[in-house]
Amino acid sequence: MEKAAPNLVSVIIPTRNRAAMVREAVDSVLVQKGAAFELIVVDDGSEDETLRLLDSYGDALRILRRDRPGGVSAARNAGIMAARGEWIAFLDSDDLWLPGKLRAQLDYFRSQPDMRLCQTEEIWIHKGRRRNPKRCHAKPSGWCFDRLLERCLVSPSAVMVHRSLFEQVGLFDESLPACEDYDMWLRIGCRHPIGLVPKPFVVKRGGHGDQLSATVPALDRFRLRALAKLLETEPLSPGQRDQTARMLRRKAQIYASGCLKRGKIEEALWALRLAEKVHEQADRKPDSAPVPETRFRP
Repeated sequence: MEKAAPNLVSVIIPTRNRAAMVREAVDSVLVQKGAAFELIVVDDGSEDETLRLLDSYGDALRILRRDRPGGVSAARNAGIMAARGEWIAFLDSDDLWLPGKLRAQLDYFRSQPDMRLCQTEEIWIHKGRRRNPKRCHAKPSGWCFDRLLERCLVSPSAVMVHRSLFEQVGLFDESLPACEDYDMWLRIGCRHPIGLVPKPFVVKRGGHGDQLSATVPALDRFRLRALAKLLETEPLSPGQRDQTARMLRRKAQIYASGCLKRGKIEEALWALRLAEKVHEQADRKPDSAPVPETRFRP
């Protein structure tokens, strides 16, 4: 990984075959004021006009080209490894930033020097129409591991992360085709509080056909995998381990019930066996464990 430049924000946009949308995402970054930043766009094997469009920006951004698509985790990881900034921010290529986003988050970190991650509020647009988030989707602030277990409450497009957190917990899990963000924020959230800038600086657009949640089936399977991995590999406190095991059992039972209704017997059995296995492993874990020092591997 590149040596960090203090106060520089590395903005990473992963994209694939989104020539119709990525221009708006890029433009929303380039108009940011009051913050030093570099823009890295990782093209994950696009076959449309995405690369041609990105080339038209010249030196305003860096393009990392991947000949073969490896998924959003691999694309984000490539951007992290190439990043020069002390801080790292992500923007999905179907989302937009509003002016002042980077400055607001850097101001937050100046006022809260012990924080290493924060996100902003966001505006939800679904198929062109604004939607209000439900109460259960309210963004957390502070120590919030228990709420992160329930659902993914940190948005990649809204977050800014100190690069040291990736050195500590590792990169995005490239074996997960979906729910990789749920997995990442749990790994961070079991160790650190999460800050919140209580103003919307992100326009999150959903409902289009190539959205990840619409193209990957059985998302709950990957949430279960993330929870199982959390129990097996992370230095959870006894309370966190108990919360994680209970959440995994509950989600596994719900997933298995749905699989049985659709006649997917083997998938239901997999979920229930996984829950039982990790519960037994959690019972055998020691009461405390040291936090490992995880380094980047190029």
